[in-house]
Amino acid sequence: MSSKPILLRFESRNGQFRLTVHPTDEFPALLPQVLDNLPKGVDSRTVTLSNKPHAGEDRLLSSLKGVAIERVGLKHGDKLYIKYTELPQVNGHSVAPVATPLQPHNSSNRLNGLPILSAEDLPITPLPQQPSTATIKNPWEVVRQSPLDDRLDKKDGKIARPRDQKMCKHGLKGMCDYCMPLEPFSPKHLEEKKIKHLSFHSHLRKINSATNKPELKSSYMPPLSEPYYRVKHDCPSGHPQWPEGICTKCQPSAITLQPQPFRMVDHVEFASPGIIDSFLNFWRKGGAQRIGYLYGHYEEYVEVPLGIKAVVEAIYEPPQIDEIDGCTLSSWEGEKEIDGVAYLCGLQKVGVIFTDLIDAGAGDGTVVCKRHMDSYYLSSLEVTFSARLQAQSPKATKWSDTGRFGSDFVTCVVSGDEDGGIAISCFQVSNSAVEMVRADLIEPSANPTVMLVRNNDEEDGSESRTRYIPEVFYRRINEYGASVQESAKPSFPVEYLFVTLTHGFPKDTAAIFNASDFPIENRETIGEGQELRSVAKKLGVSSGKIEGEKGVRAVADFHLLCFIHGMGVLSKEEESLLCHVARTHDIAEGFQLLNTSGWATLLAILQESGERPPKRTSPASLAEEGGGYLDDSEQLAKRFKGTSLR
Repeated sequence: MSSKPILLRFESRNGQFRLTVHPTDEFPALLPQVLDNLPKGVDSRTVTLSNKPHAGEDRLLSSLKGVAIERVGLKHGDKLYIKYTELPQVNGHSVAPVATPLQPHNSSNRLNGLPILSAEDLPITPLPQQPSTATIKNPWEVVRQSPLDDRLDKKDGKIARPRDQKMCKHGLKGMCDYCMPLEPFSPKHLEEKKIKHLSFHSHLRKINSATNKPELKSSYMPPLSEPYYRVKHDCPSGHPQWPEGICTKCQPSAITLQPQPFRMVDHVEFASPGIIDSFLNFWRKGGAQRIGYLYGHYEEYVEVPLGIKAVVEAIYEPPQIDEIDGCTLSSWEGEKEIDGVAYLCGLQKVGVIFTDLIDAGAGDGTVVCKRHMDSYYLSSLEVTFSARLQAQSPKATKWSDTGRFGSDFVTCVVSGDEDGGIAISCFQVSNSAVEMVRADLIEPSANPTVMLVRNNDEEDGSESRTRYIPEVFYRRINEYGASVQESAKPSFPVEYLFVTLTHGFPKDTAAIFNASDFPIENRETIGEGQELRSVAKKLGVSSGKIEGEKGVRAVADFHLLCFIHGMGVLSKEEESLLCHVARTHDIAEGFQLLNTSGWATLLAILQESGERPPKRTSPASLAEEGGGYLDDSEQLAKRFKGTSLR
């Protein structure tokens, strides 16, 4: 066969190129020339050749050692397709994997077609060879999303439609404009299903389709960008830093407020109605308002295209001062410990809930409807409060230029509805509201329906040196039906700063904590406290016996787990096993917990101090046992005996 040089064409996702080769050359000899036509960050060990762009016969270039080009029947002008993966980039530079003697670089380690197993246990993802103080150039390349976001990113998200019997003229396997799947952000589908806001991932698909177009083969650009309303530091213009100097490059632009078209979470699901009922018992018994943090997890919400729902499993009530018209949060020193217990149970803090209830006075359990269309749904003070909590819980995402965007933290309000019943409303403040609160641009008003824009001046009349207030506008529909832009100073409607969510309860209750009858924390003001005898009663412990199986079934209570954690009796391993038993309700692992030393110590403590002392015998009962009778005045005198008024 002739050894005359031939021309081969190659195509990759980076473009096309041609190489002049000899038919007697072996394939691995082409690697240097191929790498010269590929990006610099390509891992040479992953370069693969294929005879088709899709569903072809893929072969690693390094595995074709000893195979000549003429052996596979390639001729002049034939085309091959190249696939490859790039090395991970840290601080803008590609990090090459460390070569080992058992696995040299650019070697397939194959013998008779079988891979050679390494005798050394190497890490799957080696640590980058860089100093610990190195900065990261592109945060979206190293950020770690939640597993739920990763699953939704891989989904197509398109909405399937059946074949229209009237308009579709094609066969069963055909498709036309009347039956082709809709995009998840389709306005027609949202209107049919009465979905008010786009889900986060639907909104992401919508803007990413315009930002990154694969057919143009351009470099990736994050489609999301968080609003920034503060003065930028390190301005390249060279002037002194603000407040001594400022220019158009570092000062924030004018803000035009518009309702946010999407929401980060679409639905709030309470795992059991008993969660809300236990929370409302404080108001029923004391008449004061109450606030609590929601602990749960996030799941896919199938009712909304690419939707997300927050599933609430427990409500923890932190230290607070409760009053009839509101409540004030006190210092919560054990917040990290409670978050740690929730983490062991597979949960996280997903939101906050508070009551705003006033008894209607009719004696039938009805309440006053304060929040409605003509008043407000979320006050300016509550918007500011929720914005601060959302700012503390940012959402990690690879689609943002900062590696984070918005927050999955939700706000729930328990108040009266138009029928006088108790109803739940769920909200999230917009990303613009979070940034405006972070930049100290707005403050709540005495009127709950409006938000105030701060002034550049301090209280003493001097110019503020801590905040810069740009121009703020908002658009509204005037009395003539036209969209007009107005200045937001000194105040603007609070409806521009939040979005509404749906809520509900599951049809089949499958709550993790299905034994939640342990006293709730921080309720001493209504006569409810957490004591050792409550734990003993819950776990079936008395001075005479210990009911082990009852204790195993009773640990499925978040408030009980938090109290046991505060006792400090169990080790970390034993506490992790306890939370696992509470989450999975596994009796076998429950009996394994009974055999641990820490659990035995806990039961011993409860057995010594957990039994309730005997009740004192009342004078009336003594008289009845003796056959006598005490009149009302004598009983009252005995009851107040020994009581001093000083």
